[in-house]
Amino acid sequence: MTIHALHHVSLIVSDTSRSLNFYRDLLGLSVDDARPDLGFPGAWLTINNQQQIHLLELPNPEAGLLRPAHGGRDRHLALWCNDIDALAARLQTAGIAISRSKSGRQALFCRDPDDNAVEIMQCQPT
Repeated sequence: MTIHALHHVSLIVSDTSRSLNFYRDLLGLSVDDARPDLGFPGAWLTINNQQQIHLLELPNPEAGLLRPAHGGRDRHLALWCNDIDALAARLQTAGIAISRSKSGRQALFCRDPDDNAVEIMQCQPT
């Protein structure tokens, strides 16, 4: 038995539409319309037709929890990007604060509208 891939990560959000503005509109992820009615709002977002981010609009048991200023010191979702500088500019234009990786890697950290930390790393050229 071998684990060979990540299928999805679920994030609790307070407003699906607001979160879609971040994940779909700013980060460019596509919405998977196959999400069934689960009895609460949310969305499934697809990455490379293989992995997903599930947005769950549910009461957050950690609302108001103090989070570290730098997302690299918090639990976070990490994504690859083919043009991190263009994405950084897009995020900053949208008023999203970013910080660069402290390790020297080509990576940035930001937070979604619900304070979930997101790391975005530059893909290596192939």
